[in-house]
Amino acid sequence: MYWELMMNELVDLDEERLRALEMIKRQKERVSRAYNKKVKGKVFVNNDVVWKVILPIDRKNQALGKWSPHWDGPFRILKVFSNNAYEIKELAEDRRILKVNGKYLKRYKPVMPEVKIAKM
Repeated sequence: MYWELMMNELVDLDEERLRALEMIKRQKERVSRAYNKKVKGKVFVNNDVVWKVILPIDRKNQALGKWSPHWDGPFRILKVFSNNAYEIKELAEDRRILKVNGKYLKRYKPVMPEVKIAKM
């Protein structure tokens, strides 16, 4: 009789664990759907002008420290590969050609001194 009670308790415990696991799965799906609603994918095409992020392990200016720029560029997209990979070419003097993941790029918007004002 004692063994039967213990076995029943173990079966009940397994059922509770399975219910808890199902609830966790549903909550994760709910969180995933809410996150994916707000995420906007970045897609670039050939000849788009973009900025490239300067990673901490990249070439940050040691003299400026935390005030050093976070974005490098502008770059022009030369080739689009699968899996969000791009070949970019620098528009500045040395004209480096790099292969970069799209998560390290953002669309280029000129800053004020670069904007040309047309005379009327």
